[in-house]
Amino acid sequence: MKKLILLCFFIGFISCKKKNIQSNNINSTLKKLQLLMTQNNNIAPKDTLSKNIEAHPFGKINSKQILLFTLKNSNGISAKITNYGGIITSLKVPNKNGITENIVLGFDNLDEYIKYPGYFGAIVGRFCNRIAKGKFTLNAKEYQLSINENGNHIHGGVNGFNKAIWDTKPIEGEDFVGLELSYLSKNMEEGYPGNLTVKVIYKLTNANELKVEYFATTDKTTIVNLTQHSYFNLTGNSNSSVLNHNLKINADYFLPINEHLIPKGNLKPVKNTPFDFSKLTKIEENINEENIQLQLASGYDHTFVLNKTTNNIAAIVFDEESGRKMEVYTTKPGVQLYLGNFLNKATKQEIGSIFENQHAFCLETQFFPNSPNEPTFPSSVLSPEQEYYQATIFKFSIKNN
Repeated sequence: MKKLILLCFFIGFISCKKKNIQSNNINSTLKKLQLLMTQNNNIAPKDTLSKNIEAHPFGKINSKQILLFTLKNSNGISAKITNYGGIITSLKVPNKNGITENIVLGFDNLDEYIKYPGYFGAIVGRFCNRIAKGKFTLNAKEYQLSINENGNHIHGGVNGFNKAIWDTKPIEGEDFVGLELSYLSKNMEEGYPGNLTVKVIYKLTNANELKVEYFATTDKTTIVNLTQHSYFNLTGNSNSSVLNHNLKINADYFLPINEHLIPKGNLKPVKNTPFDFSKLTKIEENINEENIQLQLASGYDHTFVLNKTTNNIAAIVFDEESGRKMEVYTTKPGVQLYLGNFLNKATKQEIGSIFENQHAFCLETQFFPNSPNEPTFPSSVLSPEQEYYQATIFKFSIKNN
C-alpha cells in the first residue's frame, strides 16, 4: 500500500513538473543570467538556457558584462540579439534552396559596434530620425536636445538607446521564443524631459515572424518615437547591392525633405515620382532619375505615409535570387526607407570600408521626423496618464519568381 501511495505521488509530481517546465526554465534562465552578469572570470563560452535560447558573453563595457542571446524557432530561423543597444547582430533565414544565411548587416564583436556609427540593428530612441535644430516646445516650455548631425538631433542624440545597456529577460511561449529588454531613461537624458521607463520585446515565432513590441511610460510629458534599425540584404550576401530587390510600400504619399533632410511639413503624392512603390518595383528602376529629393538624400532616405489597412501592412520586399520575401506590418503611421547611402563612410577603415553604399536597406517604422515641431503630423507626445505601445512585425517566407 505504501509503495502504491509513493508511486501515485511520484507520478503526480512528474505530471506537475511537466506542466510547470516553462516556468522552471525561465527561473533557471534568470539564475544563469545573474551568474553571467556578475562573474568576472571563467564565464563559459556558451550557456544553453533552454532548447531554443542561448546566451554568450559578448564583451564588457565599463566592467559590465555584455551578453549575446540566440533565439531559434522551429523552422530554422535564428536571431542573435545583444543587451548593448538591443542590437540584432544576426538574423539567419533559409533561402529557396534551404540554405540558411544572415540577412542583416552586423559585426562579430562588440568593439566594432562601438567603433562604427550607423545604428546597425539597434533600438533607436528616445526619438528616432531627425528633430530640426534639436528643439521642440511642450506645454509652453522649449527644450534643447543634444546636437549630433549637422546642427540637428538624430536618433536620440549622442548617447541614445542604441548605446544603452539594457536589462534582459528571456521569455518563451507555445509558439515563440523571445527576449524582453528594459531601460530607464532618466529625466533630461540627452535633453528629454521625464523619467521614461521603456520595455522592448523581441519575439521570434514559429510562423516565421520577428515581432518587435515597444512599451513606455513617463512621469512627465515628453516625446517618444522608437524604432528598430536593422539593415537588411535579402540575398544573404552583404557584398551584394540591394538595388535589384523588389519593393512595395503601402503609401500614397511621402514627406519631401529640405537640404538638412528634415521634412518640410507637407505631404506629396508618390504617383508619377521615383517614390511610387505602390506595386512591386525594383529599387534600381527610378533611383537614378533627376529628382531634387533623391539628390538631397543621395538616394532614398524618406518617410512614407502609410495607408490605413485592417492588417497594418507597411511594405513587402522580395529578392528573386534567394526567393526570400519579407513583409512588414506596423501600428506606426510612417516608415522610413533608407538605402544605406552612407554605409561606406560609416564603416570606413584605413583601407576600404566594411560595407558599401546601397548594400542594404532599412524600413524604420515610426512617427514622422520632426513631428514635435509640425502640428499637422501625428503626435509623438506621451503624457504620464498614457502608455506608449507600438508594434512592428517582420514576416519571412519563400516566394517563387
